[in-house]
Amino acid sequence: MQDEAIQPPGSTVKQFSVMLQNRVGALSALLGLLDMHGIFCLGFSMHDCHEATIARLVVSDPERTSEIFLEKGICYTDSDVLVAALRRGPADLKRCLDVLYSAEMNVNFVYPLLPRVAGVSLIALHVDDMNFGRTVLNSSGIKVLFQQDLSR
Repeated sequence: MQDEAIQPPGSTVKQFSVMLQNRVGALSALLGLLDMHGIFCLGFSMHDCHEATIARLVVSDPERTSEIFLEKGICYTDSDVLVAALRRGPADLKRCLDVLYSAEMNVNFVYPLLPRVAGVSLIALHVDDMNFGRTVLNSSGIKVLFQQDLSR
């Protein structure tokens, strides 16, 4: 019973990490595959190396994305990310990071998302402890969104 009380009110946002060949059109082909199935890329980050690139993606339908990647033999990993709504856009970014810093939370990476929900900018954050990070941000007035908020 107590476990139910601390469960978040929605599904955590999933991020997919996919290794792509470092060649022209690789990201476009991956996004084209998702687009064929009505899945939208809501945000991404690219980490380029000489021979390969790691693309981190937040998508509109993570369950279906996972199925497609398995069907097509695309190797991937998934992880949870926090999506913070920054009401004042870039002006709130430092405040968001300062709140996590004050709570001694390590931010492993952060990148912007493409859609704006209710007129606010969105960022994806990966922190060491997702539940604690969500609590810290929410208690400071920074809203953390769930997959349902992004997949409308």
